[in-house]
Amino acid sequence: MFKLSNWKLLRISFSFYLLPVFLFALAHSPNLDGFRLLIVFLALHLFLYPSSNAYNSFFDKDELSIAGIKHPPKVTPGLLYLSFIFLFTALVLGVWINLAFAGMVLLYALVSMAYSHPAIRLKKYPFIGWITAGFFQGLFTFAMAYAGLNGFGWNVFEKPHVLIPGLLTSLMILGNYPLTQVYQHEEDGRRGDRTMSLYLGYTGTFVFSSIWFLIAGAGFIYYFLGQSQIWAVWAFLAGVAPAILFFYTWFYFVRQNAEKYATYPWAMWMIRLSALGLNVFFAYYFLERTQVLQVI
Repeated sequence: MFKLSNWKLLRISFSFYLLPVFLFALAHSPNLDGFRLLIVFLALHLFLYPSSNAYNSFFDKDELSIAGIKHPPKVTPGLLYLSFIFLFTALVLGVWINLAFAGMVLLYALVSMAYSHPAIRLKKYPFIGWITAGFFQGLFTFAMAYAGLNGFGWNVFEKPHVLIPGLLTSLMILGNYPLTQVYQHEEDGRRGDRTMSLYLGYTGTFVFSSIWFLIAGAGFIYYFLGQSQIWAVWAFLAGVAPAILFFYTWFYFVRQNAEKYATYPWAMWMIRLSALGLNVFFAYYFLERTQVLQVI
């Protein structure tokens, strides 16, 4: 269980790429507390997400590149136990906030298991897998983080001021998620996992993602303008510009030779640029909103 290869498959560093949703929820939190912030951050990014990564790797047994690891090590039975230990720790931290937040953490984990476990394996169904990832990594995670950060319960899912920005994060992930699968066609096909990217094909994946990026971008801009935050519109556009420029450059090369350019290094650069730009933007958005709220 404590083999270095198992810890590598936790992919703890990959949590950086999942941080934008947390930061966006943080920026909207009216009841901030340093202790809750630390506990929720640790529960999600240090334990829940790595637990899901390990669980997924245990059943996938990838031989080719996966997100965050170019050459994944072989899976051992101890990886599954390590995944459960990390999940248990996340749940203990969740209870420290309240039972509702712990319940959200558990539901996220169960859906993640259903995504990977061979008995259900939502991953092999293109639309169901795509929608599941978009909802739970977007809106659900936003609401879960918001509830934990503020000490709230399940009623956060009834609040428009939570659902609307949460939905925007889902739109963003719906566009980005197929791109994380575009270099895995060979291995997914061999396992019988008909992912959204495999279903769409190389060109279709990029066209599909560009449509959802456009929808998500328009949604964010409309939301910021509705909040009278013109400054946020320009900051958002600056944050996503490098990733969008890279995306269309990548698309151009993929159209020339998909097998050469629809690869792990290109996909990881897309993920890095997108996460870095959004993390910087949402951190700035949090600081600006906090200053505005302090003035009010």
